[in-house]
Amino acid sequence: MPDKAKFWDGTAEKYSKQPIANQKAYEVKLNLTREYFTPDSQVLEFGCGTGSTAILHAPFVKHIDAIDVSSEMIRIAKDKLDPAGIQNVTFRVADMDGFQAAPESYDAVLGLNILHLLDDRMAAMREVYQALKPGGYFVSTTPCLREKFIFSLIGPLFPLMHALGRWPKVFRFSAKRLQRDIEEIGFKTVHYWQPDNGMSAFIVGQKPE
Repeated sequence: MPDKAKFWDGTAEKYSKQPIANQKAYEVKLNLTREYFTPDSQVLEFGCGTGSTAILHAPFVKHIDAIDVSSEMIRIAKDKLDPAGIQNVTFRVADMDGFQAAPESYDAVLGLNILHLLDDRMAAMREVYQALKPGGYFVSTTPCLREKFIFSLIGPLFPLMHALGRWPKVFRFSAKRLQRDIEEIGFKTVHYWQPDNGMSAFIVGQKPE
């Protein structure tokens, strides 16, 4: 089992019970994301966690493939399907670092609170680009930990806490750096928003037609 899968398996139950940190911003992101959906949309969400966001989006699209490296996260996500009455979401265990979707198979790909956890976010975003149909959308929201001075102070603790198994492996970069990376892949930024706390960046990139 990959180290990151082991970490998230161990924290899945606790994670599933945590309240959303900024409910107002979360709801704004849900509504903004749905602007890029149609009833015929085929959607991929990678790093889906316990599946709550995929389930909320399900009524607005044709189908969602939702993947996560953690089998425990996926188990919890699957348990939510029947109570929610959702039949158009498929949850499965997969790692975006090595995930390969069929070329041009999705209308939208969601990477929510995950890019800062990937060993190679550029490789993952290249896979996203290949998986999207021309004109498709990559919707991302990402904690950009170089935006806050406090993370500059505690940054040296990140590798130590990861080595101790207390934190996942985390990569720090700025929102503007992330936007440049997304555009370097080939996407055109069609929406950029940072909530009031200024730490997370909500970026929607479109693959050219």
